[in-house]
Amino acid sequence: MKIAALYRYPVKSLGAQELAEVAVTPRGLAADRRWLVTNPQGRFVTRRELSGMALIGAEHEDGVLILRDNQGAALRVAEPVADTAPQTVTVWRDPVAALPAGHDADDWLSERLGRPLRLFHMPDASHRAVDPDYGAAGDEVSFADGFPLLITTTASLAALNARLDDPVEMARFRPNIVLDGVDEAFAEDGWRALQIGGLRLRVVKPCTRCVVTTQHPLTGESLGNEPLRTLKAMGRVWERQPIFGQNAIPDGAGRIAVGDAVAVL
Repeated sequence: MKIAALYRYPVKSLGAQELAEVAVTPRGLAADRRWLVTNPQGRFVTRRELSGMALIGAEHEDGVLILRDNQGAALRVAEPVADTAPQTVTVWRDPVAALPAGHDADDWLSERLGRPLRLFHMPDASHRAVDPDYGAAGDEVSFADGFPLLITTTASLAALNARLDDPVEMARFRPNIVLDGVDEAFAEDGWRALQIGGLRLRVVKPCTRCVVTTQHPLTGESLGNEPLRTLKAMGRVWERQPIFGQNAIPDGAGRIAVGDAVAVL
């Protein structure tokens, strides 16, 4: 079993950045979802309510966030300086201290997405705990929905696509780590830990899926009710919600790359 692909999402709900290798931190892949789009009141905004966010690409390079719209216009956003006054933003029910990116970034996003928006960065000094029902004391997460890492497998995607009239791509599920060479579809249901080089990952909870999986990953266009309907029909359900992939928490830090061998512990 090996890593087939790596992705991070520098801004929650904006475009993916494919990587050949990346550092892993206790919060997940380095620079993954450390930026957040909010409404003027500081509540998080995602593609669940604003599907046009799919049209904005995001990359992190040398400490700078690069936003790019579907017309090719780009904006470079530096991480706010340390003495910027933090503000409280909300992700689900979690209040999080974050630093505002500034008016230029707010205006750029607002103009392209058609509503007043703000952009914030999570500094290292800000901490957001993982749900204690699934994590250990000290486990933390970025602006991701709930966990540092999302792992999927090509075998599970193939099993799902075998049931669909129109196959879906892995991008629908916005994983961080895609694994190839897994012997059985949905074998990840039975995993409790993985080893990648010197890095150990705890596999803690199936990932429940939402309407974002029914949208085109690059345009946000609604494509119907698949794959959610078929996942339910296959019995891929957790607490009455369709599931695909597994959430994981790193034990420490390390570096991983496409092609790395992965062992089930």
